[in-house]
Amino acid sequence: MGNLRNFLRIPNIQCAALCDVDDSRMDKTQRDYLTPVGQRAEITTRDFRRILDRKDIDAVVIATPDHWHALMSVMACQAGKDVFVQKPLATSIAEGRAMVAAARKYNRIVQVGTQQRSMPHFQAAIAHVKSGALGRIRVVRAWAYLDAYADIPAHPDSDPPAGVDYNMWLGPAPERPFNKNRFHFNFRWFWDYAGGLATDWGAHMIDVGLWGMDAKAPISAASTGGRIGYPEGPMETPDTQQILYRYPEFTLIWEHALGMGRGPEGRDHGIAFHGQDAMLIVDRFGWEVHPETDAISRPRQFRSTGIPRRPAGSTEQHELHFVNCLRTRKRPNSDVEMAHNTMTVCHLGNIALRTGREVRWNGAAEQVIDDPEAQEFVSREYRAPWKLTV
Repeated sequence: MGNLRNFLRIPNIQCAALCDVDDSRMDKTQRDYLTPVGQRAEITTRDFRRILDRKDIDAVVIATPDHWHALMSVMACQAGKDVFVQKPLATSIAEGRAMVAAARKYNRIVQVGTQQRSMPHFQAAIAHVKSGALGRIRVVRAWAYLDAYADIPAHPDSDPPAGVDYNMWLGPAPERPFNKNRFHFNFRWFWDYAGGLATDWGAHMIDVGLWGMDAKAPISAASTGGRIGYPEGPMETPDTQQILYRYPEFTLIWEHALGMGRGPEGRDHGIAFHGQDAMLIVDRFGWEVHPETDAISRPRQFRSTGIPRRPAGSTEQHELHFVNCLRTRKRPNSDVEMAHNTMTVCHLGNIALRTGREVRWNGAAEQVIDDPEAQEFVSREYRAPWKLTV
């Protein structure tokens, strides 16, 4: 709904169809978002393939649970549609590679919903990072401490709500009884459909760290954490996690915690670039630079702040950027291959956590080195009859 709201503010955009497995969501979207601007979707359907069959539809927006992103994106490319797909890109590294292959094979624009790439203050902060003004950067930290996300109460399995096509909701995911904890927002805390906060917010924060460093896959990843804050709850993904990535010239650290809001630098989210001369911190509210302390031989005092905190930009520019790419056919600033690189990093952290050991990575081959068990997590099986074929 948020994506649709932003798209409808752009001139000459017409919403031709709505698709959702939950009829109540479609009804709400039609009533609250389309009707007020004088539009009505010609098609409302639970089956996305009906939309792909329409020759007059230029592009689709995929804002489903994560486990559907890859299949829908590939099929949309095959149908000749351009794609705006929400983050996280996919639930496995192999799915992400298939999405890149489909975009290139069918010459489609595929933009991912990492809207920070289009926000002017993030662009300005990254330009400052790349200017060399911070000195040589050897530590990058990214984090999300989200007190709005906490434990979820246990619920028994039940019948799906009326008006919900639960079999279509599951799609390629394993067959399981309906449980409200796995449905709508909370799906992200279960491995069948997502990767927890490391992929959900890591898709945003780690992405900015990699952007600033012009970095791709790491040499290795190690992780610790688990269900420490809410050990009795039903969620499967870790509520507390730290990941350490090794690159040839710097280290990248990810950390998250649910139910706590005071993270590093007193912020609930952010990215910090630690250079020899200064540290830059950027989040969704702005960015600022702190010069490094004096040499060790002198009193270690912070000098005055360099660049003041800058105001944040709007998220709506990301949808506008996508529309401009549809018209110019230029690859977007959050192209599917960039997102695949970011999600490879996120997934490697989760693979390290789930195997309980450091994972070494061959980025060129996109394979785990000498660890067959960890390699199993690079791809995932699809429930019949769904198949991911480029």
